[in-house]
Amino acid sequence: MRDLKYAKTPDDLPGPEQLEWTGLEYLQKTLAGEVAAPPIAGLMNFRLEAVEFGRAVFRGIPQYAAFNPGGTTHGGWYGAILDSAMACAIMSKTGKGELYTTLEYKVNIIRPVPEGMEVEAVSVASHVGRATGVADAELRGVENGKLYATGSTTCLRVGS
Repeated sequence: MRDLKYAKTPDDLPGPEQLEWTGLEYLQKTLAGEVAAPPIAGLMNFRLEAVEFGRAVFRGIPQYAAFNPGGTTHGGWYGAILDSAMACAIMSKTGKGELYTTLEYKVNIIRPVPEGMEVEAVSVASHVGRATGVADAELRGVENGKLYATGSTTCLRVGS
């Protein structure tokens, strides 16, 4: 897994200067290590892997700390990596000073991701308008290509 710089305190995240960047520029700066990745990514052991206009890719490996009482990856881990990929696909299509937040998302878990398996969440934004953005994603095993989960989201565009 490629190392990214993760925010450890609020001071590690960009301030008002982020309003001078498009969403795609912000994400590209994260990939280049110029901006710290959000702390949730470090906590959940996933990271932004690639980004282009309308598309975002995250990779991650669920660890034992993300397991449920049944001994499998907790549904919240699937939700976190898929929500991140889908929201970033939408973010990549936002302009300078435009912000967004997840309004709702849905996850369909197909099969459990085994501990230690690297997976990839690939998301494409199908719509980013004045008020909302919509994206879908698939979570697949990096080595085996198997589908582990799918997701869909609607994000709400908010003023800066």
